Amino acid sequence: MSLLDRVGTLLRANLNDLVEKAEDPERMLKQIVLDMENQLLQVKTQVAIAIADQHLLEKKRAEHEKEAADWRRKAELAVTKNQDDLARAALERSLSHGQLVEGFTAQAEDQKHEADNLRQALRKLEQKLSETRAHCEMLVAEHRRAKVVGRATKARQVVGNGQEHTFGRMKSKVHVRAAENAAASEILSPETLEDKFKALESEDKVEMLLNEIKSKVAANG
Repeated sequence: MSLLDRVGTLLRANLNDLVEKAEDPERMLKQIVLDMENQLLQVKTQVAIAIADQHLLEKKRAEHEKEAADWRRKAELAVTKNQDDLARAALERSLSHGQLVEGFTAQAEDQKHEADNLRQALRKLEQKLSETRAHCEMLVAEHRRAKVVGRATKARQVVGNGQEHTFGRMKSKVHVRAAENAAASEILSPETLEDKFKALESEDKVEMLLNEIKSKVAANG
């Protein structure tokens, strides 16, 4: 994959989709930023090289343009001296340099186009890197907050279940204590009128049975 293809892949990357699929979002986001920083460094290096190559090609073109012009002037000088053969040789040199000028001009134009593409990629990557850093910071904060909320929710559930269990035990104890209090209250409560009459009836029965036993014993004696 070429450098520009790799840059294009990074520029098209959807952080949200990557985060959803990642087992460790924070680590993945840091790796993405690191990759982009590395690619940015490579693009900067390539831009510098492309610009340097463009300047070199333009320099070579200028040199051959000068050579072509110089040999043409020499050919003109030879013509003024009636030295056509020398003029022809000079013109051949001038044309040769002219062809080289055309070649270096085409190469310089191609190199300029390449350098412009790299500059554009560099600007986009710098902007993307800045946005990605900010986005990563936000996503990392959201991820950490989600973990904190998850732990808090789990803690509340644990505490809630513990409280419910504690409240349940306390409620049972209250019910038991209430029952004991009710029983004690019944035991310690004052004797009612009905209770007194029941006691009298019970005494009468006891006396009656006692008399029956005495009568039976007397009859047998």
